[in-house]
Amino acid sequence: MKTPFHLRLFFERNGFAVSTRLAELLGMRVKSVRLFFIYASFTTLIGGFVLYLTLAFWLKLKDMIYTKRSSVFDL
Repeated sequence: MKTPFHLRLFFERNGFAVSTRLAELLGMRVKSVRLFFIYASFTTLIGGFVLYLTLAFWLKLKDMIYTKRSSVFDL
């Protein structure tokens, strides 16, 4: 059984990629985006989490469709 420390460490390493990428895309600080999700989850109870999962799915899908190619020969 995992300890709470290991569980927290797992989420810190893997769970904040959506907030980081969204903040880079919008040109904002990551802390502000995370606070938005926290406040949204408190006000709508489940809406902030649903929005977070939707954005995570959208970013994953975008990565699968659009690949970054460094040259023409990577086709």
